[in-house]
Amino acid sequence: MFATGIVVREIAPLLVDKWTDPAVVVVDSNLTFSIPLIGGHHGANELARKLSGLGAVPIITTATEVHGRPSVEGIADALGCDIVNKESTISVNCALLEQDVEVLEIRGPKVVVVGDDVSVLKKNKSE
Repeated sequence: MFATGIVVREIAPLLVDKWTDPAVVVVDSNLTFSIPLIGGHHGANELARKLSGLGAVPIITTATEVHGRPSVEGIADALGCDIVNKESTISVNCALLEQDVEVLEIRGPKVVVVGDDVSVLKKNKSE
């Protein structure tokens, strides 16, 4: 358990991107709060919530979760999919904050052409 500032300074040089960085949660020394710093959509929010069993209040700041809305990452996880065009998640998650976004399942063979504001999910082979 470390202060947030210490953790940020220690991990900053190690960070690459949101897709490969591990989930990082900071917990204060009194076990009062658990704060997902990195990887909220990739396990940190879930870990912070689990720590509530020890009394730590999870401080969730991920916009989609704060507003009770789905995220591309959450949808992909629920459907057992990988996100093909990861850069699209910014615009699609912003849209999800404002409106319901339709999830389409297309079975092939097909060719799919999408714009930058469309997230493409591909089923994991094991599912």
